[in-house]
Amino acid sequence: MNAKPSLVAVPAHVAMIMDGNGRWAKSRGLPRLEGHRRGADVAQDVVRWAADAGVKQISLYAFSTENWERPHDEVTGLMTLLATMLTMQVPAMKKEGVRLRV
Repeated sequence: MNAKPSLVAVPAHVAMIMDGNGRWAKSRGLPRLEGHRRGADVAQDVVRWAADAGVKQISLYAFSTENWERPHDEVTGLMTLLATMLTMQVPAMKKEGVRLRV
């Protein structure tokens, strides 16, 4: 009996809205910024998984204009997290031929 190969369609583009990290942290008694940090870790895992699966383009929606209304400490923490993550990740991204658009 000949088995037919399984075909799985891989999307060319995947978009991810990073939402709920602060609520996740609060529900566990953690600071909101810890939720944002862990969300950034999960985003890295998802990006790696998607690239390994053959996804060609990934969009991460991480900060909306409404987020500027959050408490100053949280906004500062989010911007610091973004700067830290980019500083750590951009060299590897360049090496892999990744184009970053903000």
